[in-house]
Amino acid sequence: MDEGIVNRSEGFGERLLGLLDRARLMPPQLIAPLIAEEVARVGGRDVSILLQDYAQELLVPLSGRKLHVGQPVPMTDSPAGRAFVSAEVVEVSQPRGVRMYLPLLDGGDQVGVMTLTLDAVTDDDRRLLRRLAGLVADMLVTKNAYTDQFFLTRRREPMSVSAEIQWSLLPPLSMSVPQVEVAGILEPAYRVAGDSFDYALNDNILHVAVIDAMGHGLDAASMATIAIGAYRHARREFISLAEKYAFMDDAISQQFGPDHFVTAQLMQVNITTGELELVNAGHPAPLLIRGGQVARTLESATTLPVGFGGEEPRIAEHMLQRGDRVLCYTDGIIEEHVAGGELFGEERLIRCVKRVGGEPSEGVRADLRRLSHTLKRERGGRTSDDATLFMIEWHGGAADHLTVID
Repeated sequence: MDEGIVNRSEGFGERLLGLLDRARLMPPQLIAPLIAEEVARVGGRDVSILLQDYAQELLVPLSGRKLHVGQPVPMTDSPAGRAFVSAEVVEVSQPRGVRMYLPLLDGGDQVGVMTLTLDAVTDDDRRLLRRLAGLVADMLVTKNAYTDQFFLTRRREPMSVSAEIQWSLLPPLSMSVPQVEVAGILEPAYRVAGDSFDYALNDNILHVAVIDAMGHGLDAASMATIAIGAYRHARREFISLAEKYAFMDDAISQQFGPDHFVTAQLMQVNITTGELELVNAGHPAPLLIRGGQVARTLESATTLPVGFGGEEPRIAEHMLQRGDRVLCYTDGIIEEHVAGGELFGEERLIRCVKRVGGEPSEGVRADLRRLSHTLKRERGGRTSDDATLFMIEWHGGAADHLTVID
């Protein structure tokens, strides 16, 4: 081909883009056979789509025409689980080929895992299937906005109305860009009511809110909904951290009166410099984790919970080092009663963080899930109150290199 002339013949890459054309108007139940058909075109068979359950313990097969549907598999001690946790492709040799487990990633969030079998695997297969998995993740996220099909697959036990409300409020459970990673977990997954979190990355500022509405059930879920809605509105008005607190405070007090409140942590992190601003309105202080160990708590001046009409809060400022993690948690973590009736307490939490930090890191999302499960075992499997964990890991640097086409 003469230099400067572009080859416009259809190849696999163009067919991948064609998937988006076909999926645009396709009802959700036809996404599965579309994926299976495209995998078959590269010689793949026995395609399965595994989605993360709400308790983050299992990967559950999505049902659909032309999909291979087996039993749910655990996130630990399974090839699919290893692919999910590591966000890396896992290959397992079999008598009739190679079983591939491809993580379904959407903006750093883990949607699930796509599995398929090939007679043999080349580097070209690996590259093209990774790209196909990325498109599959995007299609699942898009279609999830207007179907219950994926929700019902992920739900492994009955869910309370308040939990339904809380899950509908949440952003993706994790996000990863070169400068910063975040991840969050809500417990108990099927009965959570007043706990919630929210975040957004606007230019170089990561905005974070972790809240805990008083009470239980629908009353707490309603307060959490108003608090998160007010926070998002204030954030999108580009006002200061102190003004965000005042806006949320006014919304809760007007809607629910003086006897209701929401505790909250509001943070802003400059992902380029590592500067962190914090307003702590009634929460336990976040933990600063450095090198896998708790270095200190991130203290701040006392601020009344949202809804009590507090004065303008004082902003605490901290400077992060590259690799630092900030762990936010609600009081349900440390106020759970353990054997003998004593409170779980912050010291036990710190020991669990140290234990998990002493193991090889698998990334923020996987490490936070491991910490959550460790804490639950230490509490004897009990989670009588809402318990939320939210972790930030700061790397710094820039992401401009991602705009350069290879």
